[in-house]
Amino acid sequence: MNNYLLVINAGSSSIKFSIYQKAILSSLRLDATGQIDGIGSHAHFVVKDAQGQVLSDCPLSAEQANNHADAIIIIRSWLLEYIKGGILLAVGHRVVHGGQHYFTPILIDENILMDLENLIPLAPLHQPHNLAAMRALLEIMPTLPQVACFDTAFHRTQPDIAQLFALPRHITDAGVRRYGFHGLSYEYIVSILPDLDVSLVKARIIVAHLGNGASLCAIQSGRSIATTMGFSPLDGLIMGTRCGSLDPGVLLYLMNHYNMDAHALEQLLYYQSGLLGVSGISNDMHTLLDSDDPQAKEAVDLFVYRAGREIGSLVAALGGLDALIFTGGMGENSAKIREKICHQTEWLGLKLDASANEAGALCISMSSSTLSAWVVNTDENRMIALHTLQQISDDYKP
Repeated sequence: MNNYLLVINAGSSSIKFSIYQKAILSSLRLDATGQIDGIGSHAHFVVKDAQGQVLSDCPLSAEQANNHADAIIIIRSWLLEYIKGGILLAVGHRVVHGGQHYFTPILIDENILMDLENLIPLAPLHQPHNLAAMRALLEIMPTLPQVACFDTAFHRTQPDIAQLFALPRHITDAGVRRYGFHGLSYEYIVSILPDLDVSLVKARIIVAHLGNGASLCAIQSGRSIATTMGFSPLDGLIMGTRCGSLDPGVLLYLMNHYNMDAHALEQLLYYQSGLLGVSGISNDMHTLLDSDDPQAKEAVDLFVYRAGREIGSLVAALGGLDALIFTGGMGENSAKIREKICHQTEWLGLKLDASANEAGALCISMSSSTLSAWVVNTDENRMIALHTLQQISDDYKP
């Protein structure tokens, strides 16, 4: 009889999931991946096996997938049929925000869930959807262990000084501080450093998680030292539609001179800015790189410039740099962006191997380079699955 783990990543209008089979010696094998997107409107359900072969592909009406609870029921029904007589051991969830108190993955119960719901004001665009999937499963499968894995947790190792804003103490004490995100991705990269090069385990590293959401993290001896995202996923690098670092005086100006309220600012900063806002064309880097429009070029140049400046800041936090690792959709797949960012770090002694970079090789720096550069595929879902298995290993027996 086979044992399975389900990993869920719930967004505002979609639920992505992965199914892992637990093999001997607690190893995990990816079995299938899928998603329901367009929840509440024109939903679509698709599942592929680990080799990319389609297992299910069907449209759903708004009535079938009106909300996250409906979508969870659909996923559950398909999964139970798929695993047949197998056992679903547990479900692991990506949760964007763990606040000040959740530093490690945790088994969910009603009290924990209510506590996490109190963190919704810290991540109003992400947290409600993460928790909606948990609550739906808690209602239809109340005895099934669920584990919350937090995107902020990896950064709790940062020095206190790196987490503070220069705000009055009572505001800081209420939770307004730098949290950092993409932690599950960074944690996965750290977990495989020994497989890349044993010298990286204790090295000073900057990991560039570059995608539609983008951030950098300074890591030393496997621990987060500093990161570009702060209180929210808006901070730091320019992103697909998010602005990145912004003078707070700009917000006061927009409120006073454009009469923008909180909702209008939210729409502007999260969905209308970044690469899309600067280019006026697209939030997709490949589209911008292929465009002859001067505004597209400017958006790319601004993205690279800001990345270079932020790398310099993180090098200062680390006191030097031994390696630069690219990951995320753009970091893994755009040789041109890697080349441009590596050019920004030549002052550190990085020498890019152009041929290796174009080929998407694992190591893309020359042997004569002062620091090494790497391209590594991240796997947040596997990290969640491993955490989930660890949480239930002593508490749950199939």
